[in-house]
Amino acid sequence: MKFRFWGVRGSIPSPGPRTARYGGNTTCIEVRTDDGTLIILDGGTGLFPLAQHLLTKLPVHANIFITHSHWDHIHGLPFFTPLFIKGSRVRLHGAHDPVTGHGIEHVMGVQLQNSYFPVSETQMDATIEYRTLDIGAPIEVGDAIVGNVVMNHPVTNLGYRVACRGRSLFFTGDHEPWHNPYVPDDPAFDACEAHLAARQDAIDAAMRDVDALIVDCSYTREEYPSKAGWGHGTFDAAIEMALRVGAKRLYCTHHEPTRSDDDLEAAFADVLARHRARIGSLEVHLAFEGLEVTL
Repeated sequence: MKFRFWGVRGSIPSPGPRTARYGGNTTCIEVRTDDGTLIILDGGTGLFPLAQHLLTKLPVHANIFITHSHWDHIHGLPFFTPLFIKGSRVRLHGAHDPVTGHGIEHVMGVQLQNSYFPVSETQMDATIEYRTLDIGAPIEVGDAIVGNVVMNHPVTNLGYRVACRGRSLFFTGDHEPWHNPYVPDDPAFDACEAHLAARQDAIDAAMRDVDALIVDCSYTREEYPSKAGWGHGTFDAAIEMALRVGAKRLYCTHHEPTRSDDDLEAAFADVLARHRARIGSLEVHLAFEGLEVTL
């Protein structure tokens, strides 16, 4: 199994000379299983260059797993060229939205409204299928098993574990460290603490012993206090998570869009220096567009 990053920025695309080395497209990861099954994690703007790459081998059969419905994880979907090619098959997977009451088909339907996009789904020649996932229930996709768990984000966000023939990766989508909003002497503190611990145990179990852990590392620990509640993580929290679950490699992604490549490398170097004594055999990497990893 192997995977490749096609988009590594968070929140909004940020192309230009300041981001040329690591890339300015938003989240999209291509996964190829041992039998060639195509799994795509998230549909940010990185989905468009991936689509152009896929056109060299038609038809395309793609399984797209959406972590959540925020724009930077879905706004490449209408530009996924195989949707317009007869003989291609695209299956979109994702969570039920408890707020709207809709399944994953709503993510595509909203974007294809005439007010926002000039082409309707009826004009797309590919076979398009939708699968709203059951929380915590793994499914078979080709020779892989894809499991999911709910992460910590303002909307329902599924983290995905993809396992194939003894190798595995986990992608968090957007995830923020847990925080108990109650003070310790509040009567609600203990119940909330127990609830958060159970949620974290479920996430840790889904990540346990993965070969590659891909994590939202939007902020430094100094930046995080002013961003608390926005639903994003830090480099430090990602390293703590990777060490706790026994991951072999950690890939930091969802880079803050205002952070230049030079600033990104400086922040990363600072974190590595702070944790160097604890990291041990854990490999820690900055994700960049075009990075391809074989497990």
